[in-house]
Amino acid sequence: MSQPRIIIVGAGFGGLAAAKALKKTPAEILLIDRTNHHLFQPLLYQVATSVLTPSQIATPIRSVLRNQKNTTVIMGEVTGVDKDQKCVIVSDADRQNVPIAYDYLILATGASHSYFGHNEFAEYAPGLKSLADAEAARNKILQAFETAEAEEDAARHQDLLTFILVGAGPTGVEMAGALAIFVRSTLKSDFRRIDPASARIVLVDMAPKVLGPFSDSLSKAAKQRLENLGVEVRLGHSVDQIDAGGIVIAGERIASATVIWTAGVAPSPAGKWLNVETDRAGRVRIQKDLTVPGHPEILVVGDTASLDQNGKPLAGVAQVAMQQGRYAGKLIHKRIVGSPPPHPFSYFDKGTMAVVGKGFAVLQSGKVQISGFAAWLTWAAVHLQFLATSSLRLGVFLQWVWTYLTGQRGDRLIVNHHGSEVAKPAPDSAAKPTFAGR
Repeated sequence: MSQPRIIIVGAGFGGLAAAKALKKTPAEILLIDRTNHHLFQPLLYQVATSVLTPSQIATPIRSVLRNQKNTTVIMGEVTGVDKDQKCVIVSDADRQNVPIAYDYLILATGASHSYFGHNEFAEYAPGLKSLADAEAARNKILQAFETAEAEEDAARHQDLLTFILVGAGPTGVEMAGALAIFVRSTLKSDFRRIDPASARIVLVDMAPKVLGPFSDSLSKAAKQRLENLGVEVRLGHSVDQIDAGGIVIAGERIASATVIWTAGVAPSPAGKWLNVETDRAGRVRIQKDLTVPGHPEILVVGDTASLDQNGKPLAGVAQVAMQQGRYAGKLIHKRIVGSPPPHPFSYFDKGTMAVVGKGFAVLQSGKVQISGFAAWLTWAAVHLQFLATSSLRLGVFLQWVWTYLTGQRGDRLIVNHHGSEVAKPAPDSAAKPTFAGR
């Protein structure tokens, strides 16, 4: 008798946790992902600000699961699900729309950028969800300084060295803090015609405070820390326009060659694939055992899933995805081996953290609320713990220590992939380098 087949779509936190939980399951497991690597997304901003290299926050999926003999990794893109025929539709470099049958399906397809109905912003304000995004952001940031150094007209330097982050959640706050440290310490002695410390960093959000999920006291502490680092925080106003020359907010134009989107996220199209009930954001409404109503063989986890606990929807954070992934794997394992099912899923909140520049973080876990160096140490320890392999943990730890002690960064290369473009200066400040050979 053939073994049941379990297909896992997505090798993010939820999908990888599910695969590991099925290590001893007598089944054929197929893990399908568009890339060949598992990415530690919370540290993407450190690649964008040259603290870490891409290889320090990502590892090949096959390497992580190399000792898991019941699991096959397929690099391909799932474009649909036929829940009646119990198959997923997969495309790769050689084949298009190939149906692959399953007995159990775990959808851990993550999220993408959300521009809140203004998709035209995407061209001028790229997000930060993949290694390619992080490298592109790093290119834009570094290129802005190179362009300003070559610009003869000093009056144009300010526009070139204005960096705008749209979204004051954890990604925006962490990115703003890291960028402030970068321009005012690491780059301070590298240029001769410009002063990197004169760079303007603007963090904007329509919300009334930074780090919305945090308490008012921690939000205030984070905002004060950002301002001490020289970040200009603009709250309470939505962005009206983003173009090649910068942004318009509350009727004011801020000229900038570098705008980065660090605001909302949108779930994958899994809800459309399944044609089932979704929430307003498009996330699949699931039951307490993470299954899709009417289809106990389909489980949805992580950013793609919508599940309420204690009257509130669970947040789209890594801890939720990992705990749901482990539960999904455990549930399927018990079904296959004939054991009693586990209790309904219950998320255990281990706390929320955000780092704000060198040696400072905020931490909230239940009634515990701390900020400062102790929170930063906790943040560092937790992030190291959740990296996929011990080699990544050691590499990141050593790089963090080196950067903390010396201010030197891990990767400050401008790598322009074939066909890509570097940051363009604002049209009204069109910098024309005059150095021979440039």
